[in-house]
Amino acid sequence: MLKLSWKYLVAKPMNTGLNILLLALGLAIITVLILIQDQFENKMTKDSKGIDLVVGAKGSPLQLILSSVYHIDFPTGNIDLDEAVGLTRNRLVKNIIPLGLGDNYQGYRIVGTNYDYLDLYEAQVQEGEKWVKPFDVVLGYEVATKLELKVGDNFIGSHGIGSSSHEHDEHPYTVTGILEPKNNVLDKLVLTSVESVWYTHDEEHDHEIFENAVATTGFPDPGDEDRELTSLLIQYRNPMAAVQLPRMINSRTALQAASPSFEISRLFELLGIGVKLIQGLALVIIVIAGLSIFIALYNSLKERKYDLAVMRTLGASSGQLFFHIILEGVILTFIGALVGIAMGHLFLGIIVMQNEQGAISSLSAAVFLVEELYILGYAVGVGVLASLIPAWNAYQTDIAKQLTNS
Repeated sequence: MLKLSWKYLVAKPMNTGLNILLLALGLAIITVLILIQDQFENKMTKDSKGIDLVVGAKGSPLQLILSSVYHIDFPTGNIDLDEAVGLTRNRLVKNIIPLGLGDNYQGYRIVGTNYDYLDLYEAQVQEGEKWVKPFDVVLGYEVATKLELKVGDNFIGSHGIGSSSHEHDEHPYTVTGILEPKNNVLDKLVLTSVESVWYTHDEEHDHEIFENAVATTGFPDPGDEDRELTSLLIQYRNPMAAVQLPRMINSRTALQAASPSFEISRLFELLGIGVKLIQGLALVIIVIAGLSIFIALYNSLKERKYDLAVMRTLGASSGQLFFHIILEGVILTFIGALVGIAMGHLFLGIIVMQNEQGAISSLSAAVFLVEELYILGYAVGVGVLASLIPAWNAYQTDIAKQLTNS
C-alpha cells in the first residue's frame, strides 16, 4: 500500500510538489517562531539570573534593562558616583556591581566593572588572567574568536555603543585574559575596570595612575574628580527589598530602579501580540494547504475510480482502499512537515548569518526542540483530515457500476 500510494503521488509531481511546498511554508514560519521564542526566553532568563534590580539614570525602565543587563540598547544616561555609593549603606542591599559603558571595539561593547560581574555569571578565565591595571581587558569568548585576538594583543577602542565614531588612540587596551565560553551575554563583551572607562574619557591624562592597581570589588576611588557610572546591578539582601527598595529609589532619589524580571515579562507580553499575528498567518497557510490536499485527492479519486474497482476485483478490501487514500494524505503532509521544519532552521540560519552582532546573533539554527515533533504530528493530522472524505468515497466504490461504465 505504501509503494502504491507513493507511485500515485509521484505520477503528478507538479501537484504533489505544490501541495508539499504550500504546507511547508506555513510550518516553516511556525518553526522559526518556536525556535526564536524558546531561545530568546532562555537567553533572557539566563542573562538576568542573579540580578534583582538595575539602577540608572531616569528614562525608560525597559531601555535601562536592555542596555545594562543584555547590552542591546543605548543607556539612559549616567549617574553620579556619590549617589551610587550611597546605596551601599542601605540595609536592603546585599551587593552592588557598578557598570561603566560608552565605548566599543569593532561593535563589541567595552564594559567597565569589577570581578563581581564575572562571579555573577560564574565565569572563569580560560587563558591569561583578569585585569589588574587600567586598560587591561578580558575578552568574551566570541569576541576573541571572531576578532582573532589573543593574550598580549593591543587594540584601540572607539567612542559610542554599537557603532564606531572617533577612536581613543591615546589609550590602547591590552588583552590580559580570555573567558571560557559561557553561552551568555559575557561571550560578546570586552570587560575592563571602571577606571579604564574613566581615564579613556579624561581630557587631561596623568600617566602615573595608569600603573596603579584597580578596584576588583566595590566602587573604585574617584580621587579628586567628579566621577560617574552608567548603571548599577543590585542583589537584594532579603525578600522585603523587592517591595521597598525600588519604590524608595524612584521616589526619593534622582535615580531610576527597574526590575529585570518585570520589564522582560512586559516585553514578552508586548511582543506576544505580533507573534500571535504571525502564527495566525501561518495557520491560515496550513489550512489552505489542507484544503489543497483535499481537492487534489478528491479530483484524483474521480480519475482513479476504475483503478480502485480493479483493485477490488483483485482482492483488495474496502478498508484497504480507505487506508490507501489516507496513506497518500499522510505521506504528503509528512514530507511537507519535514521540508517545513528544515526550511525553518534554514531561514533562522540565514537570519543569524546576516546579523553577526546584537540579540539575533546569539540564536542558533542547530537547536532542535520537542515542539517540532508536535509540528510533525499536527501536519500528519491535517493530512488525515484532508483525506477522510476522498477515502470514504473510495471505501464505498461500487465494483459492478464502475466496471460497467468503463
